[in-house]
Amino acid sequence: MGILNLTPDSFYDGGKYATIDKALKKVEQMMEEGADIIDIGGESSRPGSSPVPLDEELKRVLPVLEETFKRFPDVYVSIDTYKSKVAEESILRGAVMVNDISAFRFDEKMVEIVKKYNVLAVLMHMKGTPRDMQRNPYYKDTIGEIYNFLEERKKYALDKGVLENNLIFDPGIGFGKRLVDNLLIFKHLDVFTSLGPVLVGPSRKSFIGFILDLPPEERLEGTIASVSIAVFKGARIIRVHDVKENKRAIKVAWEIHKAKQS
Repeated sequence: MGILNLTPDSFYDGGKYATIDKALKKVEQMMEEGADIIDIGGESSRPGSSPVPLDEELKRVLPVLEETFKRFPDVYVSIDTYKSKVAEESILRGAVMVNDISAFRFDEKMVEIVKKYNVLAVLMHMKGTPRDMQRNPYYKDTIGEIYNFLEERKKYALDKGVLENNLIFDPGIGFGKRLVDNLLIFKHLDVFTSLGPVLVGPSRKSFIGFILDLPPEERLEGTIASVSIAVFKGARIIRVHDVKENKRAIKVAWEIHKAKQS
């Protein structure tokens, strides 16, 4: 899953794809490099970020979506939003997946949109909101608490009529997590596979910076290391900024993972 942030304030690539032309070039690049899914978002969810008004998010996302499908009609697009209106308008233009950082909590209509259009949905764990999630997060049982949250969200979605095969689960690397919490998620990622397909998004995040003492621009190697472990531990979707490099790492990790004595 290649990331396309149409935001001025994302932690790594904010403002890089502010025009339709730049955004389309990035989509083309990621597809050529092997992205299976393009995840398009119009609101930053970096720690401390403030919500974006609905009209502004629509204005950022919809023109790029429309042009993307004109240029690349076979592209597989995920819309990164927790707003049901943004999700619906994106689905009507061709998106087939909703990546909801709130796991259907911030907009009660979202689950109905996912059910109505029978699209895939990523349910992510987050403690708090992007504005406050990194203000002293604490867990007594990191893996148990995240698992229980995702299990409850799964039950909620199923009770609302969403098909189980349409659900994907994201433990939320960096979303209301301490360094140790992020590391434990990778170490025990296989626990979450019992819920369904697992997505992880470690790309250039602060836990890598804490370990290596490097800014986002220099966290590619750390991203590749965490991605390789995630694949080996059972992740099936990897959300990254750098498609080519991580695609190669994933291929090697996967071959190791499935190797058997002949």
